[in-house]
Amino acid sequence: MNVEQARFNMIEQQIRPWDVLDSSILSLLSVVRREDFVPPAHQSLAFMDLEVPLPAGQSMLNPKVEARMVQDLNLSKRDTVLQIGAGSGYVTALLAHKAQRVIALENKTELVSLARNNLRRAQISNAEVVEADGSLGYAAQGPYSAIVLTGSVTAVPQALFDQLKPGGRLLAIEGREPVMQAKLYTKDDQGQLSHEELFDTIAPPLDGMASSRPFTF
Repeated sequence: MNVEQARFNMIEQQIRPWDVLDSSILSLLSVVRREDFVPPAHQSLAFMDLEVPLPAGQSMLNPKVEARMVQDLNLSKRDTVLQIGAGSGYVTALLAHKAQRVIALENKTELVSLARNNLRRAQISNAEVVEADGSLGYAAQGPYSAIVLTGSVTAVPQALFDQLKPGGRLLAIEGREPVMQAKLYTKDDQGQLSHEELFDTIAPPLDGMASSRPFTF
């Protein structure tokens, strides 16, 4: 496999057509080597338009969904990000390049170790992986400028909204198969939430959060 050609094809044929047009994001996809975050047994799938299997029955999101989520969070180097579901650490690495600091929560011990090792090898120094229940967030380090759920939920747990700063954004994929939608929530200075619907997609459920109680405005 010609790795660089495969990476180019992923960016140009899968990701750019999915409205990922921010040049800084497209460049970042060439800098953060996705193949380094894919388990060795699945290296041939690193650039394919599918979800790559991970240990503990989990999987990486489709590359175009990962890129679109990072773009739509609209991060700056002033932002502290809470990520729910570290997986292999790939999205964590992308977020770390765009933000000041990233805290990624993961409840599978095997994946905590995998993500930490991958981030260390990628020389990412402004992200940490914490073994914790993502549905509770991580109030000790909050509040956060941005929160992203890298998997689907039926509804976002209230604890996560509570840990969002005024002006902060939360991006989640909500729903049940076959109908799911990525939504971007924004908290105003008075603590009120609004949201916009970004795109339709299907994503694996976040472990332990598939039946979260719905949030009501």
